[in-house]
Amino acid sequence: MRAKITYFVLAAVLVVYFVMVGSRGVLLIQQGTAVTVALGAAVLVLPFIGLWFLWHTTRFARGAGRLARELEAEGGLPVDELKRTPSGRVDRDSADEVFARRQKEAEAEPGDWRVWFRLAVAYHDARDTPRARKAMQHAIALHDGRTSGPAGATDGAAGKAPDGNADRTTDATRPPSPR
Repeated sequence: MRAKITYFVLAAVLVVYFVMVGSRGVLLIQQGTAVTVALGAAVLVLPFIGLWFLWHTTRFARGAGRLARELEAEGGLPVDELKRTPSGRVDRDSADEVFARRQKEAEAEPGDWRVWFRLAVAYHDARDTPRARKAMQHAIALHDGRTSGPAGATDGAAGKAPDGNADRTTDATRPPSPR
């Protein structure tokens, strides 16, 4: 609940910031000189980019939360079995062990969104945020039935790994290692 409140407060602050930046862009355009009109138009682009990013981030977070709730109701959420350092951080070797198991599960059942959800959590625990996000996006797409290509390819192109790069293995369904 605390994370949701923080997210919505930060989103509201961003929207206020976008409005302020947009109003400055309009004021620059109203000046009427070639330089201020060009600068004002450039400034007006920033709020639109920010709103687009905020919209996609919100959609991603809602989709991941929806999958987490559904998996929790099924009793399939991954159990936290990671060893931690004295400071509380996840032990890298422990995260790699769990990741290896999750990777094998994804290779065995590449069309199951639940497996990809758990793989995304393992990527996150292994501190590989970009691949964690791609794996979660793939889980959401599988859940919603939006994948048309071979399992493991988020863009429907054969030979692509879930991270969007050319697959380094002969099997296009194999999730890449976090290292």
